[in-house]
Amino acid sequence: MSAEDLSTLEKKFADSVTGTKEFRGEHTLTVSLAALHDVLSYCHQSLGYDLLIDVSSLDFFGSEPRFMMVYELATLDNSKHLRIKSAVEEDQEVPSAVDIWLAADWHEREVYDMMGIRFSNHPNLKRILMWEGYPFYPLRKDFPLAGRPSDMPDVAFTGVAPLEGGPFVTSCGTDDVVRREPRARDQK
Repeated sequence: MSAEDLSTLEKKFADSVTGTKEFRGEHTLTVSLAALHDVLSYCHQSLGYDLLIDVSSLDFFGSEPRFMMVYELATLDNSKHLRIKSAVEEDQEVPSAVDIWLAADWHEREVYDMMGIRFSNHPNLKRILMWEGYPFYPLRKDFPLAGRPSDMPDVAFTGVAPLEGGPFVTSCGTDDVVRREPRARDQK
């Protein structure tokens, strides 16, 4: 079980663990950035987490540290799931996990492309969605919702993307969590 693995990791990396959490049966371990690669490697080599499901990042604009890296791990038989988090300051590099799971390659490139977080020892850290030379990181919270003017009008437009009448709706002002979630326009 993931709870046993969480306990094992807490003991093995005691000086590097900054937090743990269990919510709805999901287990999260937060570790220092300095220990992140060692923790991920131990999860793969010793605890059997064969799958790197996702690598993502959060932007806490206005707070320090600004970013949080999030790694979703699982076993091939889907018997265990574990989330590993690590706080990252704006100018820090995150150790690449490509040497542990090849799947980290594109995930890390996407995080770099959209958030500007760099990965040390990544074999091919270049943009994957935006064009090379694009000076901004679109998923950062300080990136304007209307976008930024582009010198490449054939690649990206600068007009406001029309949302009204689109296929999805949300009700962001309601207290009902279900109603806040995006859903098809014809669903109530």
